[in-house]
Amino acid sequence: MSFLLPKLTCKREVDQAIKSVAEKVLVLRFGRDDDAVCLQLDDILAKTAHDLSKMAVIYLVDVDKVPVYTQYFDISYIPSTVFFFNGQHMKVDYGSPDHTKFVGSFKTKQDFIDLIEVIYRGAMRGKLIVRSPIDPRNIPKYDLLYQGI
Repeated sequence: MSFLLPKLTCKREVDQAIKSVAEKVLVLRFGRDDDAVCLQLDDILAKTAHDLSKMAVIYLVDVDKVPVYTQYFDISYIPSTVFFFNGQHMKVDYGSPDHTKFVGSFKTKQDFIDLIEVIYRGAMRGKLIVRSPIDPRNIPKYDLLYQGI
């Protein structure tokens, strides 16, 4: 399903997307097109893209083609999904130590839709961090790997 969503292939394109998407949540999925979990997430993103078109814009970013952002967001697990609103990085409290990105795939389409709605409403009120509406049992658990420490 990754062929249904637009791809950003270089740092300049990612920068342009972050700067130009206004009044909508920018969803950047960092991963690889041939990874099984990325394909599962891409399927959910593709199926919800039309429903969320008034609230969100979704792009796929290959971690191998944009290493600057892969390093900047400390993408050590794929897929990782990062959210922006009006150029501002949106953080989400998932009940895990890392609020900067969602790691793994969403269990259901509704989980993703609910998360986008919460981020959108919070961002419209000026919040930079929101609490995740996703059931904690549906959030993948992982250990943080700090590189270069």
